[in-house]
Amino acid sequence: MSHVDPTREAFDQFKSLPRDEPIQMLNLIRYRDKAAYPAGHENAGKDWSGADAYREYGRTSGPVLQRVGGRIIWRGKPRVTLTGPSEEQWDAGFIAEYPSAAAFFAMISDEEYQQAVVNRTAAVADSRLIRFDPREGGAGFA
Repeated sequence: MSHVDPTREAFDQFKSLPRDEPIQMLNLIRYRDKAAYPAGHENAGKDWSGADAYREYGRTSGPVLQRVGGRIIWRGKPRVTLTGPSEEQWDAGFIAEYPSAAAFFAMISDEEYQQAVVNRTAAVADSRLIRFDPREGGAGFA
């Protein structure tokens, strides 16, 4: 089963959480082999891979992320899943941090972002997006 966009129930739960505190969003991404743009889109027919389309999403959505005060605080290339379903293979992982959930909502409702997100949809075969409340690091796990 593929997950590209949130379900209505998950988004409603997300919206019910506090909006005035910082959040971090863990993103796990599996790219399509070939980007799947809607007919007539300016990038349709460019024969892009999913990775190419995701780079375009980053390029076009990055200014909006910065404008709302967000930033990427960590990124990595997944190599092997030690615990979890072996069929869940990821091409990219990163954590985006926002000054508040309200900033995240401002980003996703921004007109420029709405145009950029078409690239994400074209790029992604499967994904996970998980909201976290930031915590201080340290020697312990909890």
